[in-house]
This record gives sequence, structure tokens and C-alpha cells, in this order.
Amino acid sequence: MMELIIAFSSALWLGILTSISPCPLATNIAAVSFLSKKITHPAMVFISGLAYTLGRMVAYAVLGWIIISSLLSVPEVAQFLQKYMVKALGPLLIITGLFLLEVITIKLPGVALSQKHHNKLVESGAPGAFLLGIIFALAFCPVSAALFFGSLIPLALNNKAGILLPFIYGIGTGLPVLMFAIAIALGVTSMSRWFHKITKIEYYTRRITGIIFILVGLYYSGLYIVKLF
Repeated sequence: MMELIIAFSSALWLGILTSISPCPLATNIAAVSFLSKKITHPAMVFISGLAYTLGRMVAYAVLGWIIISSLLSVPEVAQFLQKYMVKALGPLLIITGLFLLEVITIKLPGVALSQKHHNKLVESGAPGAFLLGIIFALAFCPVSAALFFGSLIPLALNNKAGILLPFIYGIGTGLPVLMFAIAIALGVTSMSRWFHKITKIEYYTRRITGIIFILVGLYYSGLYIVKLF
């Protein structure tokens, strides 16, 4: 039971950390703010913001579920993962930690969406906002890619309830975005100040998480690879 709680809590935290990382956070706030400019009724702003949030959640959840199910459905792959996943987890956590600390940086190709198509999605209401959330979620930044592919997927593959973790992760990615959608719908005007505060908090939480990942990765490497313990 405790293992399940830890796994769910870890997936939720990885999702929240992904959502408040600079690149996804800026994209989320820009998208929700743009939605609010196109819609005059506060209730519709909230509904569109909720649809955008659900789009992001569904994208991460379904992608993770597809990857995990595909890997575990092949007996040879499942046996290989069962044998070597624990050994690979240490180095993967260390690499993810280095990404979070920005020791390792890479540039990923982004998803380009023309202004014309962007406006069409926004003007189509909640369904368009939902699709916009899916598109922006799949436009991975280096940090979000490291957290999703380098931490969540290995964690899910190494856990009995792993198939549920992408959905928990998706909920985590949606919570901060939903808060901004509610704030905009309620007429909160000091969004730039809150954006600055969250960015500052993210700077420290990302580094603390990166250090923890490296330490845990070193422990797992020492335990399962070097056999120090």
C-alpha cells in the first residue's frame, strides 16, 4: 500500500513540476490568456480553460498508457524490462536530475501552429481548446521530456500499478493550468506577478528535485549495478 501511495505521489509531483516548468508554464498561461480575450462571458472562459486543461491531461495520460502497454504487451520486452529496468533506473534518474539542474541541455523540435489555425481552434470553443491542449502538451520541452520519458515511464514500468501512473501524471499537469483558468475567469488582473512568483518557486523546486533524483539514482546504481550495499 505504501509503495502505491509513493508511486502515485511521485507521478502527481512529476506532473505538477512539468506544468510549472518555464516552457510549459509560459505556453499554458499564454494559451489560457488568449482564450480569455476571445470570450467575453466568464463561465465560458472557465469552460474553455477547463477543456484546454483536460486536453493536456488526456494527451499525457494516453501517450504514457500507449507506451507502457506496448512495451509490456510483448513478452520478450516485458522480460527484458523486468530483468534490467531496476538497473537502468539509477542512470536514468541521474540523467533526469542533470536535465533538471540544466547541466545537460538539448534543443527539441517544437510543434509549429500557424496563427490562422490557432485562431480557428480558439474560436471553435471548448472542443478547439481541448485540441489546443493536446497539441501543446505534445510539444515537449527538454525538461518536460526528461520528466515524462526519463522519470515517469521508468517509474511506471517498475511498478505494479504502473498503467495508472500516466493518468495521475496527467492530473498533475492540469492542476496549475486549471488554477490560472479559474483566476482569469474570476478577473484576476495581476497574472504577471503570479507568473513571476511561480517561476521563482519552480527554479528552486526543480533544482531540489534534480538533486534528489541524482542522489536516488546514485543509490540505485550502487545497489543494483555496483553492488555496494
